[in-house]
Amino acid sequence: MVAPQQTLRIGPLLRDWRQRRRLSQLELALIANISARHLSFIETGRAQPSRDMVLRLAEHLDVPVRARNALLVAAGHAPAYSETPLDAPEMHDVRVAIDTILAGHEPYPALVMDESWTLVASNTGMTALLDGISPELLKPPINVMRLALHPDGAATRIVNLAQWREHLLARLHRQIVASGSEALKKLYDEVVAYGAPVDDHPAFPSAADLVIPMRIRQGDAELSFFSTIATFGTPMDITLTELAIESFFPADEPTRRAFAGAVR
Repeated sequence: MVAPQQTLRIGPLLRDWRQRRRLSQLELALIANISARHLSFIETGRAQPSRDMVLRLAEHLDVPVRARNALLVAAGHAPAYSETPLDAPEMHDVRVAIDTILAGHEPYPALVMDESWTLVASNTGMTALLDGISPELLKPPINVMRLALHPDGAATRIVNLAQWREHLLARLHRQIVASGSEALKKLYDEVVAYGAPVDDHPAFPSAADLVIPMRIRQGDAELSFFSTIATFGTPMDITLTELAIESFFPADEPTRRAFAGAVR
């Protein structure tokens, strides 16, 4: 009795991911090297996919690892990916790598966050971005999106707030499309509800712009940063797939000079 119920579940889930990726059954069948008929049978519950078939389709649909486990369970198979806490002994080498990256980027700001934008770790350079933020927003778990755009966060100090807000919301929206996460949807709605700046409008980047900087006031100075985002290559653990390391670099000479005294 259990297997038929699980078979019925995998079909709608798989169809949802296919439609989210804007692929027809024929297109997915071609890139996955299976017959469109067999794919149709899986989606309608007339065929039960093997473990390898679920993983193959999930790979071609670029399904996040956490959701791949859900697809496997829905098809009656055991999950393929573990979820190991970052403080577990097995993660020692990963923690060393993270600490090395964060320390090596000083004096400039760098942080590590998970898929939900929860702060996992940061370096001392982040002090320049956290100045004046409400203590309430700095209570764990700390959400990086709220730190940036909440009215009691860095928003009041970000000079190009409308532009930076649009950039962050676009990043968050792409995550939602890729993952289908309900938690991220709620976060998006919350941040949008903060409201947009009434006296500013996001400017479209010009052809001369290489990156969109975040320009933030610190005392009488204005600091300008661009950021890069790094992820772990070939991760096989859910925790690792959802970690991102964001490193901020000076986007102009005044910002570089402001940190020059701290550079070793």
